[in-house]
Amino acid sequence: MTRPTLEVADILRVQGDHFLDRYRSSFDFQQLKAFRAIQRCRTAALGGHRDACPGCGYQTISYNSCRNRHCPKCQAQARERWITARQRELLDTSYFHVVFTVPHELNVLALENPRLFYDLLFTATAQTLLQIASDPKHLGAQIGVIAILHTWGQNLLLHPHIHCVIPAGGLSLDHLRWVRPRYAFFLPVKVLSRVFRGKFLAGLKRLQRSKKLQSAGPAAALADPRQFAELLRRLHRHDWVVYAKPAFGGPMQVLRYLGRYTHRVAISNHRLLAFDQERVTFRWKDYARGGKQRQMTLTATEFLRRFFLHVLPKGFVRIRHFGFLANRFRASHLLLSRQLLASSSATELRVGTHDLPFDGVYLWHCPRCGASMIVIQRFTAVELSACTYFDSS
Repeated sequence: MTRPTLEVADILRVQGDHFLDRYRSSFDFQQLKAFRAIQRCRTAALGGHRDACPGCGYQTISYNSCRNRHCPKCQAQARERWITARQRELLDTSYFHVVFTVPHELNVLALENPRLFYDLLFTATAQTLLQIASDPKHLGAQIGVIAILHTWGQNLLLHPHIHCVIPAGGLSLDHLRWVRPRYAFFLPVKVLSRVFRGKFLAGLKRLQRSKKLQSAGPAAALADPRQFAELLRRLHRHDWVVYAKPAFGGPMQVLRYLGRYTHRVAISNHRLLAFDQERVTFRWKDYARGGKQRQMTLTATEFLRRFFLHVLPKGFVRIRHFGFLANRFRASHLLLSRQLLASSSATELRVGTHDLPFDGVYLWHCPRCGASMIVIQRFTAVELSACTYFDSS
């Protein structure tokens, strides 16, 4: 993939101070930390290193990356490391993709209570899937779930939803056989929607009764118990969106799929089309109209406001595992699952990192001979300022 000509960092460096002047009072520490990190990413302010080619001897100096998980430029290597760790956990079966979405009327609560709200979203999603899957009427099995939180829509507005990647089937409740799904979409979507709605709204009620929910700013009206109860009654009368895709391929296809979803940020630099110092134009898919490709132009301040809506609380885990993939039982349950799927040691996944079908390139290759570059020297920001030659990469 070619390097983008425009980056979020470029917009921050031009309009960042103006944006902060307007929104600093509502910025929390994590948002400010992400702001500073992206602004300085791969600049001399973070220091750098000298890279050398072991093949032809070519050398150059590169700036360090910020490694902030919200930076559009710093996710490729994090994604590679995560998927490399996950590759041996994939089973020799097809996988399903299920998405759980909450109504937009609840966005005001998500903005004021991100940690509580997103934790509840994970909990309600996992409990719904595990409960319905264990019901003999539907599957009668213990399933495994990889759940990934996304908080944005294509237009960068708040749109909290969970992407779930699930092996096609699960362990029988007595752990003696592998149970295969009877539905084309794994589990009945309407049943998932109703149960998810009930569990999420019940969780909100518990948080409100325990006085843990903050109701300030746009959510101030919901501090009134009557208005809060009325909102929940209204939402309970409508169907909630749970989306499922038919099963897709085996382990290699799953690796490619996870590579697209696990370490995304609100917008990639490749979607940015133009910036005239005042306005930003970017590409987006209008899913309300069949996924049609469109262009949107926002003022730089509004673009940055939307971007920083999606900075997560400190330490918040946005990729979680449930069921037989939960950390506590994962190793033993995966071994049992492979045995029940008639896998043998000869057919275990042995995919090297060089075989992973990623969309990007993670190692920097020599522009002269193509060999992988290696770091031979590191520089502080002060030392870099004294260098007479540099090449930021």
